[in-house]
Amino acid sequence: MRPVAIRLVVLFGVLLSVVISGGAQQSPAAPSTNDPRVGLKAGLRDAGQAARNMELVASLPKPEGFFDPKAPGGIPTPPERPESEASRAGTEPEPPPNQQEDPARARLVAGLNFANSDLAFSANHLFMGNFNGFNTYDIERPGRPKLLASVVCPGGQGDVSVHGNLLFMSVEQTRGRIDCGTQGVPATVSAERFRGIRIFDITDVNRPKQVAAIQTCRGSHTHTLVPDVNDPANLYVYGSGTSSVRSAEELAGCSGLDPKADPNTALFSIDVIQVPLAAPQSAKIVNRPRVFADPATGNIAGLWQGGNHGEGTQTSRLTNQCHDITVFPEAGLAAGACSGNGILLDIRDPKNPVRLDQVVDKNFAYWHSATFNNDGTKVIFTDEWGGGTRPRCRASDPPTWGADAIFDIVDRKLRFGGYFKMPAAQTEQENCVAHNGSLVPVPGRDIMVQAWYQGGLSMFDFTDAAHPVEIGFFDRGPLDAKQLMTGGYWSTYWYNGAIYGSEIARGIDVFRLKPSEYLSQNEIDAATLIHVDELNTQQQTKVVWPASSVVARAYIDQLTRTKGMQPERARALKAALERADGLRTAQDKSATAIVDQLETLANQVEGDAAAASGRDAARLRALAATIKARAARLR
Repeated sequence: MRPVAIRLVVLFGVLLSVVISGGAQQSPAAPSTNDPRVGLKAGLRDAGQAARNMELVASLPKPEGFFDPKAPGGIPTPPERPESEASRAGTEPEPPPNQQEDPARARLVAGLNFANSDLAFSANHLFMGNFNGFNTYDIERPGRPKLLASVVCPGGQGDVSVHGNLLFMSVEQTRGRIDCGTQGVPATVSAERFRGIRIFDITDVNRPKQVAAIQTCRGSHTHTLVPDVNDPANLYVYGSGTSSVRSAEELAGCSGLDPKADPNTALFSIDVIQVPLAAPQSAKIVNRPRVFADPATGNIAGLWQGGNHGEGTQTSRLTNQCHDITVFPEAGLAAGACSGNGILLDIRDPKNPVRLDQVVDKNFAYWHSATFNNDGTKVIFTDEWGGGTRPRCRASDPPTWGADAIFDIVDRKLRFGGYFKMPAAQTEQENCVAHNGSLVPVPGRDIMVQAWYQGGLSMFDFTDAAHPVEIGFFDRGPLDAKQLMTGGYWSTYWYNGAIYGSEIARGIDVFRLKPSEYLSQNEIDAATLIHVDELNTQQQTKVVWPASSVVARAYIDQLTRTKGMQPERARALKAALERADGLRTAQDKSATAIVDQLETLANQVEGDAAAASGRDAARLRALAATIKARAARLR
């Protein structure tokens, strides 16, 4: 969630981005009013629920210190004010430094001061960010999460990431203090104010200790951890600040001037922070790369200049910062969701990222976040139309606004594929727009589970970028039946066999997938085989599935669903895999015959792959390789 208002610095230059019209692609259907999610009862703890192909297995409320004790249900009501065209587009001017001068904004900020934000995972621990600090949960038993520790440390946005024994937290609001105090800071210039990235030592997760606080000119709305394979002693952090620039009186070297007036302006860059892992207290900014520059002219304001794309299109922000950056180090790529542009970066040298490509979209108001598929051949960008605090999933809202745009990556360039938007119409009382999600590691498919604020969570298959399909969901009714109160899912992420949701107003939810015509039990089991020690969704790693019979059966189920395999071949493979699973040791008398049968079938599947095309051919090749590896383990 970005700030409701951001200062626009209007610059005119050459626009190098490619405008994506989407006209040749199949658009999503209009929001449906005939859906189980429509008309759910409102309430904080007793709201109506609707689910398909997943079930809620646990729910915990916010702990003490992370809700407003003065507000009904702990949730302040957002300001009542007429919605302007600027607020719909997300292009309102930045408020004055003293936010109390604007009572309506002050009420909105107060409503977010206790909001849950992003999630990070390490071993059996879940870390939930909050605008007032962060909480740590024990999730050894996903169906019974337990609160371990709470750290009150105001400052928003509170997004968290973990690396080993270190936790990183983004701080952007002007109320943040270096010492994590709750007394606030003066509205004027203050040496006590902190805006940037905090680092905590979580060796003892029950007693985190702040060990570093890196001040930045625009604060940190979000951040991304970037390892360097050639330099394991250091970790890099990409800091994205979306707010106003601090004065040089408060932090030396900060300037918010137009680049023509000051080429060293803090605008039009990201922060690259180097963290020596053996001495995190020495972390410092080492680069502010100009990733928006025009390579021909050197103009650092070289991308989208702000405005709309013509009648009936969205008004997009000037690209002078990134909201979020997702890295895929094994592919050497990063995807930046940057105000008015989506950009693709080469990060093989993490300290010096280089832009490879950029796009704009006439249907996007604010490029918000990005997710690669597991092969690094696609990327999903989200549009946070309305800033996350507005109802943007109503029956009257265009299905390509406030949605996902799916791009194929071809020769390190972005090519538009299609759109996806949560398809159930929501009410005026529900803030709803595309927000944070992650991959569900099903082999052979691209599947994402995604938060939509009070639109709930939606799971969809985007293997075919032009025709994504929803395959599961969970939703609650609005927090209140009569007025809009900010809530819903900030993030929904898959981690080691379960889906975890950060609910802004209510707390934490845990889900388990259920088999359906869209997703078989074998596919769910294959996804559950994947266990990682850490998960920061903005730092993606490539998933490699084991040579397991479950993985082979998942491919068989997919090929059966698409009619990409003859039923007789599928039956023979299932029978052979069942026989292999029944072997106690490779020395069993029947082992040799079973191995021979598996290898024969694998060769036949390879022949089938040579005659197939598209995704079925890729699945057949993956199936043959899995069966051969399974047979080799029995030799």
